[in-house]
Amino acid sequence: MERWILLRGLVREQRHWGSFPATLAAALPDAQLYTPDLPGNGSRYREASPSSVRQMVEACRLQLQQAGIAPPYSLLALSLGGMVALTWAQLYPQELRRCVLVNTSMRPYSPFYQRLRWRNYGAILRQLLLGGARTQEQLILRLTSNTGTAPQRAALVEQWLGYQREYPVSRRNALRQLWAAARFRAAPHQPALPLLLIASAGDRLVDHACTLRLAQAWQLAVLLHPTAGHDLPLDAGDWLAQQIAGWVASAAAP
Repeated sequence: MERWILLRGLVREQRHWGSFPATLAAALPDAQLYTPDLPGNGSRYREASPSSVRQMVEACRLQLQQAGIAPPYSLLALSLGGMVALTWAQLYPQELRRCVLVNTSMRPYSPFYQRLRWRNYGAILRQLLLGGARTQEQLILRLTSNTGTAPQRAALVEQWLGYQREYPVSRRNALRQLWAAARFRAAPHQPALPLLLIASAGDRLVDHACTLRLAQAWQLAVLLHPTAGHDLPLDAGDWLAQQIAGWVASAAAP
């Protein structure tokens, strides 16, 4: 049975996957899914977030080891999680079967103003300096999702606020995660394992050109959703699960 590890992005925890793990489990009935929290997020909010992506990898590996979840793993990684997945693949390729990277971005393949769209700098800076939990969650939803009615989006913000009240991510940990992501630099060559790149054309947080540049550098195809936002599992979870299941099935076909 294939073990899938789902890795989220900045200041997000396992509950932010929403209903997507169940959707993916239905598409991959022979898989076991795990959604660990990185230090500083979710149930691990009291821990200091690592200041480097490599330390995030080691923390995740240790958490799985302590839980008795042995490799090999398949990784599905969103945003910052993609940096964790690639570092894992470079350091410990024997532990991984495959990686799916969703809306990720990194040096040296993309400039900083595409890795975080320049028009968002002011709003993010104001939030870091002056914002509260509600304005933070409203901003995150506005930047990462393109779907849902106004009542649905308001209900989602309330749900996320509940997560933040229970497991508050500190401003210090948020900055440490941003610092780790900003300093990250990918290896110049593709990891030696199957790799699937997926991006959202409607991503307002990270330019999807970042994924296209990575695909060009590593000579990989890209699956592109035409309208979804950065949080592709939220905006088009059924589509994403089917793309992953189709890719896995094609790799297994004789």
